[in-house]
Amino acid sequence: MADRYLHLTGTAPGRFLTRRLGLPQPAPLRRWTLETPRLEGPLLHLTAGASAVTGVAEVLSRSGLPVVGDTDRPAAIVLDATGVATAAGLGDVHAALHPVVRSLTPGGRIVVLGTVPSPDDHHQAAAQQALEGFVRSLGKETGRGSTVQLVRIPVGGAAQAAESTLRFLLSPRSAYVSGQVIELTTATPGPGPAADPAAPLTGRTALVTGAARGIGAAVASVLARDGARVIVLDVPGAREELERTADRLGATALPLDITAPDAADRIAAAVPDGLDVLVHNAGITRDRRLANMPADRWAPVIEVNLDSVLRTTDELLEAGVITRGGRIVATASIAGIAGNTGQTNYAASKAGIIGLVRSLGPRAAADHGVTVNAVAPGFIETKMTAAVPLFIREAGRRMNSLSQGGLPVDVAEAVAWFAQPDSTAVNGQVLRVCGQSLLGA
Repeated sequence: MADRYLHLTGTAPGRFLTRRLGLPQPAPLRRWTLETPRLEGPLLHLTAGASAVTGVAEVLSRSGLPVVGDTDRPAAIVLDATGVATAAGLGDVHAALHPVVRSLTPGGRIVVLGTVPSPDDHHQAAAQQALEGFVRSLGKETGRGSTVQLVRIPVGGAAQAAESTLRFLLSPRSAYVSGQVIELTTATPGPGPAADPAAPLTGRTALVTGAARGIGAAVASVLARDGARVIVLDVPGAREELERTADRLGATALPLDITAPDAADRIAAAVPDGLDVLVHNAGITRDRRLANMPADRWAPVIEVNLDSVLRTTDELLEAGVITRGGRIVATASIAGIAGNTGQTNYAASKAGIIGLVRSLGPRAAADHGVTVNAVAPGFIETKMTAAVPLFIREAGRRMNSLSQGGLPVDVAEAVAWFAQPDSTAVNGQVLRVCGQSLLGA
């Protein structure tokens, strides 16, 4: 559904009127296209104090943007604050960014590099945790479609672990991601940038559940664009839409109820050579306040959104269907973080996904060489949100730092980043794709 307010603020009369009334001023977001695959302008590399990681300059040189030490109009700013270990050291963060933050181009990117707060050094822990509050606040200040993130690299680690993350965050692919904290692991970094950067998933097989329409179809489309052989799965009742999606993408359709007892066996049979990327996107809602919610509205949501994910993931991992170096990406929601009136069942199921990711991620990596992450969408423009009453829909669109709803492709781009072979150090993470929604953490 078209965002008429966003269109209005893009006109001269609309800008004048909304400024006079003190209304939000959303900027059109510049997303990835073949014509605009990267940001336009240089990357400004700054340091607050001494760096505590190695190889930052080398990794930034492969970001696709020209790296400079001084510029009037940066398209992106990367501040290495990994060496900030005291409260006084936070002054270096201010000194580095204060003079340049206003010069960031519209739709620009700011990424602060930090380290994991130490359990043994409360001064370092306080200083590094302070960066989170700083980044979340700055994300609400920058405006003009710009985003701000914090990436934590393990103490003593190498910047190579952050390479795929920085490529994603410093590109148009992350247009609707802001105010996020991504904590990398000490896992050995992946093989580095793909031989064909335009198709990093070449040779990999991906399966997407709930893929007949909406976010699932967008995820399947982006994975196919990135070179994956894609299998799209949805309930038999959606067979026609599923087959249309498959035909459009050159994918394989698998009509299957993911809650079926033999779902994992049938998935395994569809991928005799193994599965490299498993995307759990299937989900349903049965909204009603708890006092008015009978068990027959509660149970299906938990079964589809959570229990089927747990069951099929366990069975596919144990059977070795998901290959070593594989990726599992589940779909949570900001409802699972902040809660929603009338959605106790849905919020419980999506919070359960977050628990799954945080618990299984480290063990799946150690036992199977597989990473487990999740996306947590906010207000995304779909047929479902188009049916929301007008005033609630407008509140959902505007109550974030970018003052607009996201698109299914925004979620898909995040999934594709998690799925990349060189995202090995990204594990156990829940990335909110919500424009830095004011709801929740």
